[in-house]
Amino acid sequence: MNYVTCIQRTLDYIEENLETQITLEKLAEIACFSPFHYHRVFQAMVGESVMDYVRKRRLTRAAERLFFTDEKVIDIALDVGFHYQESFNRAFKNFYDVSPKQYRNARRISGPLRGKAYLTTTLLSGGNKMEPKLVTKSAFYVIGYELKTKNEGGQNNKDIPEFWQQYMQNRLGSKIPNPLKENTELGICTDFNPETGEFVYVIGMEVKEGTSAPKGTVYRSFPELDYAVFTTPKSNEESFTSSIQSTWNYVFTEWFPESGYEHYGSMEFELYDKRCYGSENKEIDIYIPVKKQTVKA
Repeated sequence: MNYVTCIQRTLDYIEENLETQITLEKLAEIACFSPFHYHRVFQAMVGESVMDYVRKRRLTRAAERLFFTDEKVIDIALDVGFHYQESFNRAFKNFYDVSPKQYRNARRISGPLRGKAYLTTTLLSGGNKMEPKLVTKSAFYVIGYELKTKNEGGQNNKDIPEFWQQYMQNRLGSKIPNPLKENTELGICTDFNPETGEFVYVIGMEVKEGTSAPKGTVYRSFPELDYAVFTTPKSNEESFTSSIQSTWNYVFTEWFPESGYEHYGSMEFELYDKRCYGSENKEIDIYIPVKKQTVKA
């Protein structure tokens, strides 16, 4: 399956339909992907979430029309997909730090202007060449701590590291009762909302089914699934984060297009164990639920 063609097809659709309702489900259908798989592939290849990209393209087109034409603000707002001028004004000011009227009266066009994304036919390498282990993991149960965040504007890239820092500094893992594996934490992304980009991130440890969750923690269960498990390249403390990020990028830009698999479900997780200790040769495992592709494009 040619992922570049699939994603470029949706980029073209977005550009031609900015004035109408655009849903992730519709874009995923055009790409011949499941919604969650489409969301993850788009983010890896374009560099931002799909609905964040749509929002930026709409506001950029609005900014250009405000500056270069005398059209009414309400007409521009409707033409770029906003049903009410008030919601348009609010979104525009959040993005450009000025109201539409102030932007129109400025001496020059300025601020973030998001052009249409174009993909090259050759994907850039996202990391070292690697093959995952394909495993079936039985249903498992986790007690841990929950964070609600979203990928719009990269908010999750700020929230999650701060969440881990809080977890480590306050030794929150010690409050998890009877973990099945000592000093082995899971960082789980789950409960993804495709329209808003919101999801839940859980830091926790595996426990026996039915274990009572102490106050301030959550108990979560996950079904048996088939996973592709990627081990990140060994790295030192300084390059550890970039090693993880490059592995994620590799998975969605290089491995999936050639694998015959796609993402299955709306969760994925990273496993942190004793291999993370110390400052050298650090590595983790990335677990991604997969299924065989059933649709070819």
